[in-house]
Amino acid sequence: MTAPALTPRQTRIAVIAAVVVGVLLLVYVFAVLSSGSSAQSGTVVGGVDISGMSEEEAAQAVAEGNAARVDRPLRVKAEGISFRVQPEQAGLTLDASASVAPAFGRTWNPISLLTAPFSSRELPLVAAVDDAALASEVTQLADAVTQAPVEPRIVMRNGQARVREGSPGRELDVEATSEALRAAFLSPRRPIEAPLLSVQPTITPEATEEALALARSATSAPVIVQAGSVTAELTGAEIGDALSFTTEGSTLVPRLNGAKLHAAIDDQLGSIETPGRDATFRIRQGVPQVVSSKVGRGVEDEELASSVASVLGAPAGDRTVTVSVGVREPKLTTAQAASLGINEKISSFTQKYPYAAYRSQNIGQAAERINGTLLMPGETFSLNDTILERTVENGYTTGYVVGEGGVFREDLGGGVSASATTTWTAAFYAGMERVQTVAHSIWISRYEPGLEATVAWGIFDLKFRNDTPNAVFITAGTTPTSMTVSFWGTPKYDKIVAESGPRTNVVPFSKLYNEDPACEPQSGIDGFTITVDRVFYEGGQETRREPITTTYKPAPKVICGEKPKKKGDKNPGKKGQQDAQDGEFPESGASGEPTPGAPPSSSETPADTPADAPADKPKDEATEKPADQPTPKPTRKPTPKPTESDVFSN
Repeated sequence: MTAPALTPRQTRIAVIAAVVVGVLLLVYVFAVLSSGSSAQSGTVVGGVDISGMSEEEAAQAVAEGNAARVDRPLRVKAEGISFRVQPEQAGLTLDASASVAPAFGRTWNPISLLTAPFSSRELPLVAAVDDAALASEVTQLADAVTQAPVEPRIVMRNGQARVREGSPGRELDVEATSEALRAAFLSPRRPIEAPLLSVQPTITPEATEEALALARSATSAPVIVQAGSVTAELTGAEIGDALSFTTEGSTLVPRLNGAKLHAAIDDQLGSIETPGRDATFRIRQGVPQVVSSKVGRGVEDEELASSVASVLGAPAGDRTVTVSVGVREPKLTTAQAASLGINEKISSFTQKYPYAAYRSQNIGQAAERINGTLLMPGETFSLNDTILERTVENGYTTGYVVGEGGVFREDLGGGVSASATTTWTAAFYAGMERVQTVAHSIWISRYEPGLEATVAWGIFDLKFRNDTPNAVFITAGTTPTSMTVSFWGTPKYDKIVAESGPRTNVVPFSKLYNEDPACEPQSGIDGFTITVDRVFYEGGQETRREPITTTYKPAPKVICGEKPKKKGDKNPGKKGQQDAQDGEFPESGASGEPTPGAPPSSSETPADTPADAPADKPKDEATEKPADQPTPKPTRKPTPKPTESDVFSN
């Protein structure tokens, strides 16, 4: 059966329909083929209209249109400090190509093709992130705000033991801060509150109480020492002076200083002992000479300490020990000293400072104890262990220290940081291995930025290790306005130089109004980050480079008096309030030493002078004394101790 033939009218309709379909198909194919070549009308990327542009043109337009936006610094706040983070330096950049990519590419969706000329859409910006650069930037922020917890300590005073409580520290939540910077980079600029984590002390309350109980038991009664024909007595106070506790993991471990115990009963043992001495060195006309050792006879320090420690937990009446009397061999013989390789000067550094009576006393005490230090290969030097706790009993007096918020205040040991800076800089140029160095929280202009150090008893220390194959001998001496530390031995390197990088992450200082009658004005100091490279040369060639990065916090400009009342302001500034116009945060007010540019308020608080540039081989000070000729102890009577609180840094 055949289909009926089409009428002429039906044929015309079929032909027209075929033509229309063909035309529509051609239009559709053309639309598909041309859909990816230019951005559709109404397409906006990051506020830039890219309608009709090619992909390359659109990427360029978006990059140029958002340049100012993406280059604007990010502001991060943490613990009252405001940091400016440059996005590019932090590895955050605009990926313009990825941002415009969704606006291009062919589509086969007829509805999209049909509505494209009449619709609009806005596409988000896309960031490119250099993870390594971002991690480096966040690490610098972390270094600036991280504060180690203060461990609880057992403090001995006149034979009495008590606990100095610890406190939590803080650290930056690095992962969360990194994510916050990523999220904020392409958003409207608002301050980012950096998330912080609390860091608890490692010493537990139980361990502290256990150590306190042991200390009280140790000093509760005397210990009788039987040595040959002599009976000597160590009082509880004398035992307390020789007792200390060191942190090991989560416990406090007692240590008895045998030399202190021996010194306490030295007079009582005089009839059975013959003094000896260890070999040491003296410097004559710039050349180290061995001072010979001498064999003695008497009680050994180590045996005395061990014997006394064995009865410290015993009750009164059961605290008697017997120690032997024999040859007291020198710990260092003449022959041993001669083989240590102490032949010439390795390095020397002189730090100058303005005269103040408290500086003269405190730095003099530190220099006296540093002078004559012999550091054997592999041994670690601790400044805190060497110069002892800054107490009146140890010869220290009250001076100015850097307090919380970068405001100077008075406390025992003020000025001791000059001995830390001098010793560390000399150790730096001697090639000693850095173990622990902590810079001042703020930059003090007389110190070379990034090449200085400070200490705080029980909180942080200056430590370096002698990683050379020979011993080093350290001498120290002072004048009223300077301290010199020299290292003697056998040089391992041809030379060591310091190369300082630029100051980055500059944080402007704020203003602080202080109505306290004891207020001392100080100039403001900007915060910044700096990296100093220690460059080692052997055989005339650079062999290695050690970068040391330091971040200084800003110190406020302290203005003594009431904050000026602004027109229309019904609430004048309160005591210790910072000027809100500076965009920073309140800090507590305190008296302090004037900083660069501020006039001194008294003869004991002169303004800081410009920093002294370090030199590889500064001239020896005439007052540098050999180890067998100690600096006379200062005779100035210490000033009264202020209200006790933990010192931020000396």
